Amino acid sequence: MRNPLVGLPMPAEDLIDGIDAVIVTHTHLDHWDEAAQALLPKGIPLFAQNMEDAELIRSQGFSDVRVLEDGTEFCGVQLHKTGGQHGSDTLYAVPELAQSLGEVMGVVFEAPGQKTTYLVGDSVWRDEVEQALAHFNPEVIVLNTGAAEVTGFEGDPIIMGKEDTLRTHQAAPSATIIAVHMDAVNHMTLSRDELADYVQEEGLQEHVLIPADGELVSF
Repeated sequence: MRNPLVGLPMPAEDLIDGIDAVIVTHTHLDHWDEAAQALLPKGIPLFAQNMEDAELIRSQGFSDVRVLEDGTEFCGVQLHKTGGQHGSDTLYAVPELAQSLGEVMGVVFEAPGQKTTYLVGDSVWRDEVEQALAHFNPEVIVLNTGAAEVTGFEGDPIIMGKEDTLRTHQAAPSATIIAVHMDAVNHMTLSRDELADYVQEEGLQEHVLIPADGELVSF
């Protein structure tokens, strides 16, 4: 099935209108594709996880590409790069898979008068994630929960799933979890409907939000 499986409920141009900067957690096509490259202004400030990704994005015509370092400040917001891994150690033990999955990052956003927000990124549950939760104590956690899998390695997801949503809540019980990265990409194995059922079963309704396409969540 061709990606994306779900269309945008509004023009893409409306989504990028007025944005100040872009953060590319990694350059897999479901996060950084030709459509994004064509639509975004070539001079917009753009943060990448490392020099390799930054050079790739510069080669695509973008002129203000910065490597995100811990404690970077932008427009009064402190940006903290966090670690993770795009799959299990078992998958990374396969050289071809390790190269394909590559490096990923998360980002913590801190600003005066705003809720500390942790964008976990495309990572499975790892010590780095648990340590970031303990260190920054985020009030909002954006969690990629589609339980995506690689063909031939079924049952070994490369991002988090429903059990990880519960695990995240247990590690940060006062935080609001925004569960995203489901339905639209063909190797996701967990849908929003399935996660909603799980959230109901575990009594997490007050702690987990599962936005619909086009829905805005404000704090």
